[in-house]
Amino acid sequence: MAEEAGIPSAQAMEQALSAVAEAVKARRDLVETRPDEFLPELAAALNSQSAMLNGVGRQEDALAAVAEAVEIRRALAAKRPDAFLPEVANSLNNQSLMLSGLGRYHEALKASAEAVEIYRGLNSQRPDTFTADLATALSNHSLRLSEVGRDEDALAAVGEAVAIRRGLAAEYRDAFLPGLAMSLSNQSGYLTGLGREEDALATAAEAAEIYRELASLRPEGFRPRLATALSKQSLMLSGLGRTQEALTVSEEAVETFRELAETRPDAFRPEIAGDLNNQSLLLSLLGRREDALAASEEAAEIYRDLAATRGATFAPQLATALNNQSNRLSELARREDALAALEEAVAIWRGLLAARPDGFRPELATALSNQSGSLSGLGRREEALKVIEEAVEIRRELAEARGDESLPDLATALNNQAGWLNDLRRPEEALAPINEAVEIRRRLAAEDPDAYLPDLALALTNQSLMLNGPGRREDALAAIDEAVEITRRLAAEDPDIHVPDLATALTHQSARLGDVARREDALTASDEAVEILRGLAATRPDVFGADLATALTNQSDRLGDLGRRQEAITTIEEALALVLPSLESEEEGLPKEGLKLIQTYLKRCEGAESDANPEMLQRIQGLLTSAGLVPDGE
Repeated sequence: MAEEAGIPSAQAMEQALSAVAEAVKARRDLVETRPDEFLPELAAALNSQSAMLNGVGRQEDALAAVAEAVEIRRALAAKRPDAFLPEVANSLNNQSLMLSGLGRYHEALKASAEAVEIYRGLNSQRPDTFTADLATALSNHSLRLSEVGRDEDALAAVGEAVAIRRGLAAEYRDAFLPGLAMSLSNQSGYLTGLGREEDALATAAEAAEIYRELASLRPEGFRPRLATALSKQSLMLSGLGRTQEALTVSEEAVETFRELAETRPDAFRPEIAGDLNNQSLLLSLLGRREDALAASEEAAEIYRDLAATRGATFAPQLATALNNQSNRLSELARREDALAALEEAVAIWRGLLAARPDGFRPELATALSNQSGSLSGLGRREEALKVIEEAVEIRRELAEARGDESLPDLATALNNQAGWLNDLRRPEEALAPINEAVEIRRRLAAEDPDAYLPDLALALTNQSLMLNGPGRREDALAAIDEAVEITRRLAAEDPDIHVPDLATALTHQSARLGDVARREDALTASDEAVEILRGLAATRPDVFGADLATALTNQSDRLGDLGRRQEAITTIEEALALVLPSLESEEEGLPKEGLKLIQTYLKRCEGAESDANPEMLQRIQGLLTSAGLVPDGE
C-alpha cells in the first residue's frame, strides 16, 4: 500500500533522525575547537533533533535534547542578549511542550512563563519583530496554565493571544488567520470549562467560520480543521439544548470527514466514528430513534474495523460505541440486542484491564452498571444484582484510592444496588446501600450544591421507596418530602432541566401520602404532577408520554382511595390509552409494567357503575392473547 501524501514513512523518519543525529555529532566535534562559532549551530541542531524525537514518541530523549539547547542558548544570551534571547525563548517554548507531554505540568508551566516573559520584553523594544512570537508563547502558556487547573489565568492568557492575532490578521490576513482560529478554538474550550457556554459557542462559531474561509482557499490544509471546529461547535450547541442546530452542524462535520477519508481513511475514519456517536445521541433526543440506531451501528462498525488492527488504540472507543449502541437499541425495545452489545463492551473492558491492571477500572465499573440495568429490564434480577455488586466493589476500591473524585460514582452504584435488592423484595438489605448513597450525596451536596443537589433528591426518592414498609412509612414520607422540597427549589431556578424531576418526585410523594392515609394531600400532589406532565407531553409526547401515564395511574389510585371510582376509571383509561400503542408494537412480549397497568384497569372496572370502554377492552384482549395470557376466543 502506498504511503499517504505528506505522511513520512517509518523508514523516512528513521533516516531523518539519523541525519540530524549526525548533524549534532558534527557540531559537537566542531565546538571542541571553535565554540564561539559553532555553539549556536549545535543548539539549533539539538532543537531540531528534539522535535523529531518527540514526533516518534521518544519523549525523554526529546526533552534531554531541548534542555541542552536551552542551556547553550542561555549561556550565549548572557554574552549577547540581543542575538540569542529570542532563541532561548523559542527553546523554552519547545521544552514546555516536552515537559507537558511527560506529565510534568508545573515544570512545563515554569518554562512557558519564562518564554512569555522574554518575548514580552523583546516585543516592548521591537514590536514589529516579536508580536507574533509573543502571541504564540501566550497561546502555549494558556495550555500549560489549564493543565495545572488555573483556568481563569489560562483564559486571560489566550485572550491576550486572540487580541494580538486579531490585530495582526487585520493587517496580514493570510498569514495570521490560522493562528487566530487556533487561539479562538482554545479560548472556547476555557470558556466552556468556566461555565460560560454562550460565550464559548460564539467563540467556537467564529473559529469555524475562519476555518471555512481558509478551507475555501486551501482545502487540503484546512478542511480537516474546519471539520474539527464544526464537531466542537455541535457539542456546544447540544450542551445549550439547541439540538436541531447541533445536528445540522454535526451532519456537515461528518460529511466533511467522509470526503477527507476517501483519500486518507486511516486519519479520518476515527473522526467519522466519533462524530457519528455524538450524532446518534442528537437524533435520539429528536425522537428519530431508527436513524439514531443506524448512526450508532456505523460508529461501532468503524471502531470494530480499527480495533482489529490497532486494538490498544481503538478497543476503548469500540467499547464506548457499543454502550451507545445499546442505549439506542433499548429505546427501540430491542432489549436482548441491547444486552448483547453491553456484554461485548464489558468483555472488551475486562480484556483491556487484564493487560493494564492500573487502567480502565472506572470504565469497567460503568459498563457493569449498564449491563446490570439491562439484565434487570429483562427480568433477570439475580444476575443484575450480582453484576452491580461487582461494580460497587470496584467503585468502593476506587473511592478509597482516589478520595472524593470517585464518591459520586460509588453513590450511583449503591443506588442501583439498592434498587435491584428492592426489586427482589429484599427491602431490609436494600436499606444499607441506599442509606450510604444518601449519606455520600448529602455530603457532596453540602460542598457543591449546584452539582450534587439533583443527585441527592434522586437518592432520597429511592430511599423513600426502600423505607416504605410497616413501621417506616413516616420515615419514607419524610425522605420524599425532602426530595420534593429540593426538586421544587431546583425547578424554580432552572425549569427546563428540573420541572420533569419535580413531577416524578410529586408522584412518589403522592403515593407515600396515600400510604399514611392522607388521601386529600395525596390527591393534591398527584394533581400537580399530572398538570406538569400534561404540559410537557403536549410538546414532547415521545419523551414524556410514559411519565404522564405513570402519574395518571397514581392519580387514579388516589381517586379510588377517596371513593371517586368513576373518575378513577376515566383517569386510568387515559393512562392506558397513552401506553397501548407502544405495548402493541412490543416485539419481545408484554412487559411487566404494561401487564400491571392492564390488571389495575380491569380491577378498577369491576363493579363500576358504568361499563368499561369496549374498544379498550378489545385491544387489551388482543394484547393478552398475543402474550399467551388468555386463550383465543375466551
